[in-house]
Amino acid sequence: MVVPPWYELPPPGYGGLEQVVSALVDGLAALGHDVTLFGAGSGTGTAAEFVGTDQLQNSRLGQALPELAHVARTNRMIADGDFDIVHDHTTIGPLAASRRETPTVATVHGAPVGELADILKGVDPQVALVAISHSQRALVRGLPWVATVHNAMAGSGVSKPAPSDGPVVWLARFSPDKGPDLAIEAAREAGLPLVLAGKCTEPGEAQYLAEVIEPMLGPDVTLLRNPERETCAELLLRARCLIMPIRWSEPFGMVMLEAMSAGTPVVALNRGAVPELVRHGETGFVHEDPAELPQSLRDVLGLDPAACVEHVRTQFGADRMARAYERVYRRWVSNDRSAPLEREMMVTSAT
Repeated sequence: MVVPPWYELPPPGYGGLEQVVSALVDGLAALGHDVTLFGAGSGTGTAAEFVGTDQLQNSRLGQALPELAHVARTNRMIADGDFDIVHDHTTIGPLAASRRETPTVATVHGAPVGELADILKGVDPQVALVAISHSQRALVRGLPWVATVHNAMAGSGVSKPAPSDGPVVWLARFSPDKGPDLAIEAAREAGLPLVLAGKCTEPGEAQYLAEVIEPMLGPDVTLLRNPERETCAELLLRARCLIMPIRWSEPFGMVMLEAMSAGTPVVALNRGAVPELVRHGETGFVHEDPAELPQSLRDVLGLDPAACVEHVRTQFGADRMARAYERVYRRWVSNDRSAPLEREMMVTSAT
């Protein structure tokens, strides 16, 4: 299992990819597989055997050279080892996978457009590309996808027994794509308090927060910068709902699973993978127009927290994700690649 060099597994704060891979590693271990995790830092809290390549590089998040160096070191270690399959979660790794003798499955965690699409179009066809949502897969035609496996999470075991009249919570990175300004407008129109809890570690995020969001703040909005994961979990547990007014085709959106697993419904705009995750009228509300959000913020107290928890447990459990990937691995190791793995897709209908 190869992960980027940015954060630990499991992540102490921000890190949706790392949260997913942590659940996958433990899910595969529970199925009896021996998992070796190639990452940065000094160790892991997962069930994998950890092999470190360097110090964590989160201060250089998104830069090409740290990930290139990490992948190069990892490839040398893989060549010296004895592995049945390599599962790569890095951006650059799939391009270098053709140099590996071991078969490679690569999960694409970002939106495959622009430069990322160019990278993926250059990936060797012997690398199995896996999408994390049908929406992500539809963003660009012509990529050799072999399966779609929805992300999943390990159950937290903590959920609310009844709807909460706490604040509306927005939890994301500070970016126009994530719509914190729309969250403020919707909560204010609904007459409800709002907590904005977001990642703000990069210059663009800090600039957007200072120039666009902070001038919109008032006594009805609480601002939290870079909250730890425990804080995020507590916020979601106490929240009236999670608001997800995104402006872009989000490939997945782990925070929606985190909210629903705590019994907290999601109020979102119909963008990206949102309708694959949220069942309208049951685990939240999904709308086309931001003007529809305020009424749903008022209406969420009529939704059953138990339905949210059960939806995540049955459709997005770590065991289900692990078994779906296990089928992809077996097919790729056996070299039976005559047809796309459509029947191996982890299909979740949220309609």
